[in-house]
Amino acid sequence: MRTQLRSISALTALALGALMLAACHQAKSPDQVAAEVAKAQDKANSEVTGAEQRADKDVANAAGKVGDKLTDLNNDAAGDAYKIAVAKADGDHKIALAQCDGMSGDAQTACRKQADADYDAAKADAKASEQAEKQ
Repeated sequence: MRTQLRSISALTALALGALMLAACHQAKSPDQVAAEVAKAQDKANSEVTGAEQRADKDVANAAGKVGDKLTDLNNDAAGDAYKIAVAKADGDHKIALAQCDGMSGDAQTACRKQADADYDAAKADAKASEQAEKQ
């Protein structure tokens, strides 16, 4: 009797195990499949959207840094162009004054005034150009 009971218990356990295994590999209903596919698609879309948003933010931050560096570069170039223009104006002024020294009296005074006016105008033009180019 005990042997029969053990056999019945073993067969019952085996049958129950077989049913459980069979249930694991059964196809789901089309409605269940559609719902799970939709859920998976929503999750995937959400993950992609999140990744795109993070990428956009990263690109915007990087572009901002590049933009700041480009602005700095342009401002430095404008400042350097101003320095070059002033150096040229200084040289032109010295040359004009040296030429004025070959004159005398009122002609020399007028020449010096014109050289000074040209020098001041050249410096003002250089400053205006610098300001126009700076960002």
